[in-house]
Amino acid sequence: MFKIIALLLLTCFSMFAAGDATFEATKRELNIPAIIMFFIFIVGTLGITYWAARKTKSASDFYTAGGGISGFQNGLAIAGDYMSAAAFLGVSGLIYLKGYDGVIYAVSFLVGWPIILFFMAEKLRNLGKFTFADIAAYRLGQKEIRTLAAFGSLSVVILYLIAQMVGAGKLIQVLFGMEYEFAVILVGVLMIIYVTFGGMLATTWVQIIKACLLLSGVSFMAVMVLYHFNFSFESLAVKAVENHTSGESILAPGGFISDPISAISLGMALMLGTAGLPHVLMRFFTVGNAKEARKSVVYATGFVGYFWIIITIVGFGAIAFLNSAEGAQYFVDGKLFGGNNMASIHLSHMLGGNAFLGFISAVAFATILAVVSGLTLAGASAISHDIYANVINPNASDENVVKLSKITVIIVGILGVILGIAFEQQNIAYMVGLAFGIAASANFPILFLSIYWRGLTTRGAFIGGFIGLITAVTLVVVGPIVWVQILGNAEALFPYKHPALFSVTVAFVAIWFFSITDNSQKGKAEKQLFRAQNIRAETGFGAAGAVDH
Repeated sequence: MFKIIALLLLTCFSMFAAGDATFEATKRELNIPAIIMFFIFIVGTLGITYWAARKTKSASDFYTAGGGISGFQNGLAIAGDYMSAAAFLGVSGLIYLKGYDGVIYAVSFLVGWPIILFFMAEKLRNLGKFTFADIAAYRLGQKEIRTLAAFGSLSVVILYLIAQMVGAGKLIQVLFGMEYEFAVILVGVLMIIYVTFGGMLATTWVQIIKACLLLSGVSFMAVMVLYHFNFSFESLAVKAVENHTSGESILAPGGFISDPISAISLGMALMLGTAGLPHVLMRFFTVGNAKEARKSVVYATGFVGYFWIIITIVGFGAIAFLNSAEGAQYFVDGKLFGGNNMASIHLSHMLGGNAFLGFISAVAFATILAVVSGLTLAGASAISHDIYANVINPNASDENVVKLSKITVIIVGILGVILGIAFEQQNIAYMVGLAFGIAASANFPILFLSIYWRGLTTRGAFIGGFIGLITAVTLVVVGPIVWVQILGNAEALFPYKHPALFSVTVAFVAIWFFSITDNSQKGKAEKQLFRAQNIRAETGFGAAGAVDH
């Protein structure tokens, strides 16, 4: 393990030394404070990974940290999972670009948490073991449901992973002058080490530390922004209106989402997709019992809600500061250096100089690294636990399952690097919105109905779930982004960027229809098993216990 750490640090140093410090044909000096902060974080988190590796001995340890994480710790880790590159860099950049519509984006992300708190958290902990497929397959066919859940999980993980890798690559490229490809490879290598050696325990503590650092950093930024306006948000908004090219329209909706269908569809994707994200759902199996699971959501909702309030101030602060005379240094040929996603990064330099820029840089990188670690673990568990251990080889030992998980982590990491390089020019906020849309269409309907609807059968869940997944992917492909902007066609076959309103509806209707028309003996037996499932979901009798670390 120590040899790997030393090799990685030498590789990082050589990459920085070899970089030509160029981006968009503009010479950039290496930011020494940022690099120092960066290495401090790498060394610290690799130390955590080494500690966690010594404690990770079983499949339960690897996937769920043995269920020994407290509600408060898990709440911070969930918040850390959720405050991704799209949240910190993407939404602040969206507010900087469009104003009020970026705030709507943030609110839509937040309102998914009450659904998880009141409808999902307790039952997830009582019914599941490692993944959300455990719940869906509790009384339904293992082979069909776990195969479907794995497809849904991997689709979401890959899309979300692309967004994080692109965000990481751009961030390091802009700040440190490293080539984009090297930056993405570095993220992939670190991610593989964290998850392969430390499992969920290391991932959890990386997320907790990153959440604390990120909340501290953006809080300082918000305080400094408001300080310049005598702590008056009204004065800040007035200055933002004066400095933005769109004027007062940044305080009104319609700049980013111009029609009601698109607004509802995006809101539905972000709201219901939250309750279908595999890497977030996995976190509910890391706590000791249902009470701690509920506490996790309460804490996570508080942290995430506070974060979005602060990001709103940061976004409007970026408009006020970067579009002023002093902010001209951050523009190249009339465009913000590194793109709009770098608005909060440049603002940190204006507010706190090189030292604070270094801190925010390290925190932003930590944000991405923690999220991709959680995503990779979710993807690995879908293949090793759902497919291999429950479909292909039900008699597989814990040792073999964990071994396959580590191999899968490496494969997913390599795939993430390749796709991150291939999708360099894609908008990270859109990619994450797309991942949420597929989670809302493929994962959420099956999970929700398996918990609450007696009439659900394997046939209904399998056929309806795949119809929802295929519908979501198809509408994205024939929509404006892929069909027109990427494939170069003149007009989109489907006029809306976000398909969730249609694909989620299709999924629920298809699952309902194919379940009520299922009169087989197997279907009737599955309906009878609902009562036993409901008792365990409500009481927790028979649920897996926690492991002390």
